[in-house]
Amino acid sequence: MTTLEKQFAQTIAEHKSTIYTVCYMFSKDADEVNDLFQEVLVNIWKGFDGFEHRSDIKTWIYRIALNTCISIDRKKRRHATSRLSMDINLFEDRDEDTRQVDMLHKRISRLQPFDRAIVLLWLEDLSYEEIGQIVGISAKNVSVRLFRIREQLKQMSNN
Repeated sequence: MTTLEKQFAQTIAEHKSTIYTVCYMFSKDADEVNDLFQEVLVNIWKGFDGFEHRSDIKTWIYRIALNTCISIDRKKRRHATSRLSMDINLFEDRDEDTRQVDMLHKRISRLQPFDRAIVLLWLEDLSYEEIGQIVGISAKNVSVRLFRIREQLKQMSNN
């Protein structure tokens, strides 16, 4: 294994949860999340040797993960298909907290990919400055967008 491959493996091990968090925000299907994860890894590997450390590695990884997931999500929405599922989980947790989380996840998934990315980063407890660096807008613009996103989420029905 080369030094570059060792550095890559170590970097992925350190930031695996970050990548999975982004992928999970774009799908709840385990197979699809794994596919997204693999695509993100491929894209990180493609740019890994050229990473110039002008930003934090975590910021760079978030940016690649979000761009990859947004691109795949756009392609998927253009070629949307309906999937039938016959499996029902009779042991699913249906308490009030679970229903609230499910409702919020459904509403967030209806947002535009860019807004979904901003919410994800905010939920990861990143500062407005960090979010702005990752998505390429100012911290003030992050603040304004989050306010508008919250209003949009409040206006959504539970459908």
